[in-house]
Amino acid sequence: MKGSSGKKYGVVSSVIGGVVEARFHEGLPPLNNLLVTGDNEGIRVEVSLHLDSETVRCNALTPTGGLSLGTPVRDTGQSLQAPVDRKILGRVFNVFGETIDRKDPLEDVQRRSIHRQSLNLTELATQSEIFTTGIKVIDILAPLERGGKAGLFGGAGVGKTVLITELIHNMVGEHEGVSIFCGIGERCREGEELYREMQEAGVLDNTVMVFGQMDEPPGCRFRVGLTALTMAEYFRDDRRQDVLLLIDNIFRFIQAGMELSGLLGLLPSRLGYQSTMASELSQLEERITNTPHAAITSIQAVYVPADDLTDPAAVHTFSHLSASIVLSRKRASQGLYPAVDPLESYSKMLTPTIVGDRHYRIAQEIRRTLASYEDLKDIIAMLGMEELSRDDRQTVLRARRLERFLTQPFFTTEQFTGMPGKTVSLEEALDGCERILNDEFSEAPEKSLYMIGGIDEARGKTRQKPSGDEADNRTDLSGNREAT
Repeated sequence: MKGSSGKKYGVVSSVIGGVVEARFHEGLPPLNNLLVTGDNEGIRVEVSLHLDSETVRCNALTPTGGLSLGTPVRDTGQSLQAPVDRKILGRVFNVFGETIDRKDPLEDVQRRSIHRQSLNLTELATQSEIFTTGIKVIDILAPLERGGKAGLFGGAGVGKTVLITELIHNMVGEHEGVSIFCGIGERCREGEELYREMQEAGVLDNTVMVFGQMDEPPGCRFRVGLTALTMAEYFRDDRRQDVLLLIDNIFRFIQAGMELSGLLGLLPSRLGYQSTMASELSQLEERITNTPHAAITSIQAVYVPADDLTDPAAVHTFSHLSASIVLSRKRASQGLYPAVDPLESYSKMLTPTIVGDRHYRIAQEIRRTLASYEDLKDIIAMLGMEELSRDDRQTVLRARRLERFLTQPFFTTEQFTGMPGKTVSLEEALDGCERILNDEFSEAPEKSLYMIGGIDEARGKTRQKPSGDEADNRTDLSGNREAT
């Protein structure tokens, strides 16, 4: 039946957990339309399937507790809508675009459907560009693509959140852009801690946070990424600002789709994944692009199920990534922050045609030097430095100086470390690494290269060298001691 306003009304005909079926006698609501039902229309569902000429099957976006057969259902006449306005900066939202930060609700803001097409090929920028972060180890060894996707791999306690907040800080300062954090299947504790840390670091005012939490229905977790993307597209296309989109965790998006597919009664594919996984992931990822005016650059935390890189979820996710940033617990334990593993991290952008011959040559020489050091560590641990050849000894000393130069004090950790943050241009970072590789700092103590910005700061540290610094070069060169 239809109401006087022309909106469609139906009744609940089946409730199975997070799946609701509703019967409409005068026309079905379109796919992806938002329906409301329950007490005070507090239960919201999204049309997923048309079963016959009168029945729709919907996925629940809110818990369905208390819903019963025969309950009236109203078609809102539109899909999920996300707020798009400058007012959303500094706020926290759920999948419906409602604020959940206990502040005043937003009023008089424009809203757009979260179901949008990716840009046409003619609207995209045709030239690959580097997205500089101001962080030496990333810009040199795993440069990000402007408008591309990068995977962030790291367990608890290795500095993932600190790296995310520093990237947000540098995004605002260097690119005059905004950052959007999307938590897909986040634990409530993680979301609250991240909000507080961003507030303390002073980056919240230029950040939007969107959460679909772990305890919410799979339909909510499956759509929250599209809500964040719609906000990001507004800043890219309307405001012409660069956007840094951080997604944690992209695997939980696939996992939510798998749950939803099973609940809707669709035929599963390999290992229980939904047969539409590739197209669903592409619909999300292909909207993350760059235009001639601005770009959405994404960094996505990636969970690999059971460390199996052949898992379908991992294979399909990796096919979209242009860079991988791997955080190492071993480097974190040595005090080498940011704890990015220079040998495991990589980027498709690191080719001579994109970054230039000099950048490519320096990056490859750094990798060779650090890889040789790794191979020599066992010999050093068993026999000592004295048993190495002169060339190998020089390689080890060079590698240790490179490791320390690739550390960097962050703006977002100033209050904890007492060290002022540093942003380093790509040219400065390349110049410093080249001079170390050329043994220009072979006589300088290693400590003078630790936690600095540009290489010239090491000269000042060398002149002010404390009396105990002579011992710095006699540390355990197997790498078991902390960097400082």
